[in-house]
Amino acid sequence: MRPPIFLACLAALAACQPPATDDYVERIALEEGTNFASEPLPSPDSEGAVWARSDTEDRLLYGIPGDMPFLAMQCTSDGEEPMLAFTRFSPADRGATAIMALVGNFHVARLPVDATFNGRAWLWQGSVAAREPDMDVLTGPRSVEATIPGAGSLILNPSPLSRDLVNNCRAIGRPQDPEAEETETEQVGTGEPETGEPEIAGPE
Repeated sequence: MRPPIFLACLAALAACQPPATDDYVERIALEEGTNFASEPLPSPDSEGAVWARSDTEDRLLYGIPGDMPFLAMQCTSDGEEPMLAFTRFSPADRGATAIMALVGNFHVARLPVDATFNGRAWLWQGSVAAREPDMDVLTGPRSVEATIPGAGSLILNPSPLSRDLVNNCRAIGRPQDPEAEETETEQVGTGEPETGEPEIAGPE
């Protein structure tokens, strides 16, 4: 049994850790990545988790500052229909497939996910059309429960960042509404202060 003083030091050290970023994910390997059992994993404690911009364009990370992210969401488009790609940073069995359910804001979205090797570990990844109506699940003001069988349930706290990523992704390739463009032009230079979300800073 570790002495109380040792545990207290660990807790103090964890409190000083920098928030999670893409670089943090790349440097920290999942220990379970190459040798994990198929036993169901417990649901993670996401209290205090936030959405934050990634170093990669049109990509958000969701997690607790100082820890490895729970999930990543990215808008992708190669001149075709825009897609929302998800990565759940939870160990997956090689060759496994599942359905990730997103429940909240009076919507239920289901998207297929596959075990994908990222060079260090097998993780859950999948994508869905951004214009899928049920993806409104991530644009509302309430929390969302993301569940993958065997990986537990993750509570996603609401944020303007996730809402805007979904809406902006949906707008790719669509003609600009002249009325909306005119309204936007009229609002430029009003002097109103912009409301920004706090960014998750990377390790120094």
